[in-house]
Amino acid sequence: MPTDRLILPDYNNCLVNLSNSILAHFGAGTSHATLPLADGPLAKDYKNVVLLLLDAMGMSVIEKHLDKEGFIRQHLEGSFSSVFPPTTVAATTSVLSGLYPNEHGWLGWDVYYPALDKNVTVFMNTDQLTEKEGARPSLDESGKEVWERDSLNEVGPACEFNAGYTYTPYRSILYRIREAGIRAEASMPFMPPFPDTFELITERIKDLCSEPGKKFIYAYWSEPDTTMHKTGTLSQETHDMLSSLEKQVEELASGLEDTLILITADHGHVNGNNLCILDYPEVLSCLKRMPSIEPRALNLFVKEECIGRFPEIFKEAFGDDLLLLTREEVLDTKLFGPAKDREGLEDMIGDFLACAIKDTTVFATHIEAQMMPGVHAGMTKEEYIVPLIVIGKD
Repeated sequence: MPTDRLILPDYNNCLVNLSNSILAHFGAGTSHATLPLADGPLAKDYKNVVLLLLDAMGMSVIEKHLDKEGFIRQHLEGSFSSVFPPTTVAATTSVLSGLYPNEHGWLGWDVYYPALDKNVTVFMNTDQLTEKEGARPSLDESGKEVWERDSLNEVGPACEFNAGYTYTPYRSILYRIREAGIRAEASMPFMPPFPDTFELITERIKDLCSEPGKKFIYAYWSEPDTTMHKTGTLSQETHDMLSSLEKQVEELASGLEDTLILITADHGHVNGNNLCILDYPEVLSCLKRMPSIEPRALNLFVKEECIGRFPEIFKEAFGDDLLLLTREEVLDTKLFGPAKDREGLEDMIGDFLACAIKDTTVFATHIEAQMMPGVHAGMTKEEYIVPLIVIGKD
């Protein structure tokens, strides 16, 4: 294995350690070491502790768009690491569980579950998005190929139960804090009362903080990730979104008392050179099923008769932009985390794992490759490094 190209997260200073700092602060017991960067601010006994996660607001994104003298960067405590892959499913589950991805098993947007023998889009509990056989793009006025949504197969439920929570269950830090006798609440679109705008999320935070008693509040918002997926990391839309978030965060902080606000991200973002695996029939012909996990972290289940020559076929298709690791190399390097692997992990990660180390990104459908100039989940510092912003309101 070309280890000089292998970049691991700093698993001693990562999102898992941040969650364990919060657990330790509330006397809820820890699974792993704490994050020194957070332990200092948490040492003061605030009435409220708010952890706000802004999706994809990594350090590289902040440095591109937010002024050094602005509110966010003036409250920047430092930077630390996401997990692998640096992507929302794996990283936010690490935050909510206090566990590494190799422990909780929520490895990426699409996860292969051996018990179902299928790829599942875990947050939606649906089958993986796939393209219709023989689908073709239309042409715009300039003659450019444009893929439409009718190129996709209809997506149905993966099963009659929730696959993620059935096959890869975990105990949330919210439950663990409550078990320690401290109130723990969430303000995010996917938990009651389901606030679906950042304004509603911050209003709920304010309301909760004004109520009596010591408490922890976990908040999540999907920006700037959504905007960067659509427009890339350098667009005016992304700049405007970051500026808007900064103003709203400052406004939130100004209305709070006796509250510690910790702001971080699950990962960063890069601009992708997007490809579709359907355009590489020789690679596809070697596979038992479509790749899953993420377009920048592809698990590859290879037919037995192709195993020996697959690395050569893969390199001929994608060059050196993707680091191809065997299952054994993935497990030996502890890529998904340094703790004991959960039972069955090796059956979920394929015969090979293709990790993006440059901008090349390989999607399962043409329309996804077309519509997502901004990408993440690869093995680069831009995707790994996230901020810790600390705002203490006495």
